[in-house]
Order: sequence, then C-alpha cells, then structure tokens
Amino acid sequence: MDPKEHNVRGWNERVALGDVWTRPVDDDAVDRARRGDWSVVLTPTLAVPRDWFGELDRSRLLCLASGGGQQAPILAAAGASVTVFDASDAQLAQDKRVAEHHELDVTAVRGFMDDLSCFDDGTFDLIFHPVSNCFAPDILPVWSECFRVLKPGGRLLAGFMNPVAYVFDQQAETRGELLVRFPLPYADIKDLPPDELRASIENERTVEFSHTFDAQIGGQLRAGFVLCGFYEDVQPDRLCSMYFPVAFATNAVKPARGV
Repeated sequence: MDPKEHNVRGWNERVALGDVWTRPVDDDAVDRARRGDWSVVLTPTLAVPRDWFGELDRSRLLCLASGGGQQAPILAAAGASVTVFDASDAQLAQDKRVAEHHELDVTAVRGFMDDLSCFDDGTFDLIFHPVSNCFAPDILPVWSECFRVLKPGGRLLAGFMNPVAYVFDQQAETRGELLVRFPLPYADIKDLPPDELRASIENERTVEFSHTFDAQIGGQLRAGFVLCGFYEDVQPDRLCSMYFPVAFATNAVKPARGV
C-alpha cells in the first residue's frame, strides 16, 4: 500500500460520505467574514487567536492540506489572497465551489504536503496548516518546505495531534475503556494486525501516523522557525481527551533577514 495515495482515495470517499471535515462553510459564514466577523480552527474545537494572523488584507496565504471549503473561503473573505493546497481532488472541489459562488480570491492546487516544489522560495506571508500531518508518513519535509516558501517574517500556523493519543486501543476506547496497547511512534499500517487494519480502513477510509514531539516541535525548530505561540485542545469524541489534550497548535515565525 502507498499510504499517501491511499489517503487521497480515502479523503475523496469521505467527501462523498459527508464527513464533518469535508462540509463547506455556508453563505452566512462567508458574508460575516467579509464584515470582519470570522474564526477558523487548526485543532478540533478552539478558534485560532486572531492576533496570530497579523494583517490579512492583501496577504498571500497558503492553506496547506486544508481542503474542504472550510478555512480557505473564510480567510479569503477576510481579505487574503489564498492558495489552498491539498492531495484530495474532492476536497479541493469543495473550495472551488464556494470560491466561485462568492467570487473569492482562492486558487486550488493539488499535491502532497511534503512537496511544495510548485511554489518559489518566499512566496507566502502566512501558512495555515490544520491537523492533517497525521496522514503523512514523514513530516520533517513538511516543515522544511514551509520554511522555504514563506517570506522572511512569515508565519506558520500549524495544528497536530498529541502522539500520546495513539498508544490506546481505539476499539476499547469506544467501549469506554482506556487500554494502552501500542508503542510510539504509531502507524496503522505497521501496528494493526491485517484484519484490524482492513476493518479500520473500511470505517475510517484513511490510515494515520503518529509523530513524536521531536518531529512536531523539534522539526519546526530545526527547519529554522522560532516558536512564538502555543495552545492545547480537546477532541470531544475521544475518551482519552477527558484526561489530557489531544491536539496542539503552534505559531511559528520564519526570522527576518539579519536576525
């Protein structure tokens, strides 16, 4: 199995099934964003602090692995020139549909988050990267590519999963039990027995990978970023979220030249 190509098919299927992360924003949300009343999420529930975005008006913004017609249309309606980059054709189609309906400045580009070679160095002022790198086998190239395509002084706003959430048996968790089962870093394709992997794929459509804090936060630092913001979030449909944060968000800055 090529996990990246498998996840493309999986997300296309999720769109057809109406998964919550594939449902585009409605007309009212776009209209309110044009009036300055807007919010978006990097993690399951909490709105990103508005001061993390800086000045959006006429900024060049990359919504990375952020298809689905949810964040890109809102950020475009708030004033940004948005490129939404995603591996799923069906997810990108959601963004195109909303953008065309509301005449928003949104360009859709298909590709994998670890390869941004279609963009020149220093193209973007801001990258918005919600929880999605759990669908990528290796995330260190994601951070280095983000650093390259940002302008000096540009920001990377990223959401990611707490790796600890992956130690638990999710079948047991649905029964109300927290059963530690897996070592970290975890990968569906490596750690699940074949019959459970087949059942998981039938249910979730996609495969996931945990990534260590060293890869998530240390990887951003090694790419050259300076962290200047952080928060935690819960995931209401996970039992383990009653005991620890399941997701995190970081605000990382590419230092200006000469700093």
